[in-house]
Amino acid sequence: MVVKNENDGLLGVDTLLSPNFNERPEAAIVSLLVVHNISLPPGQYGGGYVEQFFTNQLPVNDDPFFQEIKDLQVSAHLLIERTGRVVQFVPLHKRAWHAGVSCYQGVPNCNDFSIGIELEGTDVEPYTPEQYVHLVELAIAIQAEFPAITNERIVGHSDIAPGRKTDPGPAFDWEYFYSVLNARQLDREKARQ
Repeated sequence: MVVKNENDGLLGVDTLLSPNFNERPEAAIVSLLVVHNISLPPGQYGGGYVEQFFTNQLPVNDDPFFQEIKDLQVSAHLLIERTGRVVQFVPLHKRAWHAGVSCYQGVPNCNDFSIGIELEGTDVEPYTPEQYVHLVELAIAIQAEFPAITNERIVGHSDIAPGRKTDPGPAFDWEYFYSVLNARQLDREKARQ
């Protein structure tokens, strides 16, 4: 996957623009990648509700939980579904509304300087191999565009909003993710030599 300069999108992903974004502060340097999880209704997958939620088109009468979230306006830059399908909702250089009240290494308002990737899932159910593959590929493409996002600056939502958020949860295998990411980065480095 490569960032397309003409529209700030990624090759090989579906695009569905969310209205829930704005400009980053002028001096902001994109330097953080935040991994989240989401499922709508909670614990259910594949119904298209996440896309509808991020585009403010959630059919609020389809599930009682939707009444609780109907007035929220949130988004992420990207969603990786259980199948591995990737959807982009917000251009990478724009400020998606994914982090909420947050702070990383003493710097508040993580939306200002981060990119958010949602994994379709829950804190306790293992993520799919396809999701890990695409998350690694996205991380590599994003790091190429935003070199301030080092491997150490790929974090979970729980890391920037501790006590308020728990995702991506104990089901996310950070050790496996980093081993695959490091291996792919090494392969790319060797290919360039």
